[in-house]
Amino acid sequence: MFAHRRAVLTSLIATPAVCALPHIARADDAFAPAEAALDGAFTTASPPALAGAIVSREGLVWSSVRGVRQAGGSDPVTADDRWHLGSNTKAMTAALFARLVEQGRADWEMTVAQAFPDRTLDPAWSNTRLLDLMHHRAGLMDADVVGRAWLMTARADPRSLPEQRRSIAEQAFAKPPSGVVGTFAYGNANYIVLGAAIEAITGTSWEDAMRAEVYGPLGLTSAGFGPPPSPNAWGHRGAAIDPTNPGADNPLALGPAGTAHMTLADYGRFLAVFLSEGGGWISADSVARLTAPAEGPPPGYACGWIVQGHGPQRVLGHEGSNTMWHAGVLVRPEQNRAVIAVSNDHDAGSRAVQDLMVRLNGLP
Repeated sequence: MFAHRRAVLTSLIATPAVCALPHIARADDAFAPAEAALDGAFTTASPPALAGAIVSREGLVWSSVRGVRQAGGSDPVTADDRWHLGSNTKAMTAALFARLVEQGRADWEMTVAQAFPDRTLDPAWSNTRLLDLMHHRAGLMDADVVGRAWLMTARADPRSLPEQRRSIAEQAFAKPPSGVVGTFAYGNANYIVLGAAIEAITGTSWEDAMRAEVYGPLGLTSAGFGPPPSPNAWGHRGAAIDPTNPGADNPLALGPAGTAHMTLADYGRFLAVFLSEGGGWISADSVARLTAPAEGPPPGYACGWIVQGHGPQRVLGHEGSNTMWHAGVLVRPEQNRAVIAVSNDHDAGSRAVQDLMVRLNGLP
């Protein structure tokens, strides 16, 4: 799926550059083109619901929604609904690690051996950095630790989430990496293990660390984990899936790789960090490290971001889905602009999200 996302984002990034929007709309019709873009994408793909937003370093500039919370229902989706972000959570987990570095509790060159000092690791992992996990270049493959069998059984695991993640890390490090070290191979296991390292460093769960270091300081009051609870939009896989259904999201242990949810306004607050050199929450140096792609082919993946272009044309992008929701974002730091598109569906929703990103990205 990642290769498809990369191809789509690359095509979006090729869209001609746009100028930064004014921080405050001068008239009610200032965003009529954005409304028309949302109408066009929603009508073309017809997902249950679709929402879009434009963000500046001050936060949300424009947002709007179309559709209903449940297919076949009459309850309209609202501007305050929460949206599942899928793999876009990865950039948040990486940013959490940056906070720990700034607090002196971690280091950008920290190895997995340093993060798990009480565990015996296969010697092949001795020089692997947590940064290599963030770049998906550690040789860790999903099939080794979080493959289909794990996905089918993990929800019934009675252990705490930190215990489950630590077990995944232990399984990963008990033998040499099955992938090619230094070669890009996108996988959720990398960020689950990163989450386990964060838990080892902080002595608390990844969820509590996110609340303490990301959600709280940035004022993301709507942010949570797993499917957004009612009353909010429901995810869809053919039909609407009740958020109380255990199958409404991936197993919660996958959290650091992709279970965050929040409103568009709160997601905009997080994205504003990358438009404002950290916005006082993290340093400009941390933002630069988080958005610097790893060396080596294929180029372009940083810490939770696909990076294309240089200078004024630089764009950070990512898409995420748990197969019941779809989220996409493009961030142009040098132009003080980001666009968000989200849907409570994966099939029609992914088409709508990609279409809306193209339309919003091309607005003057």
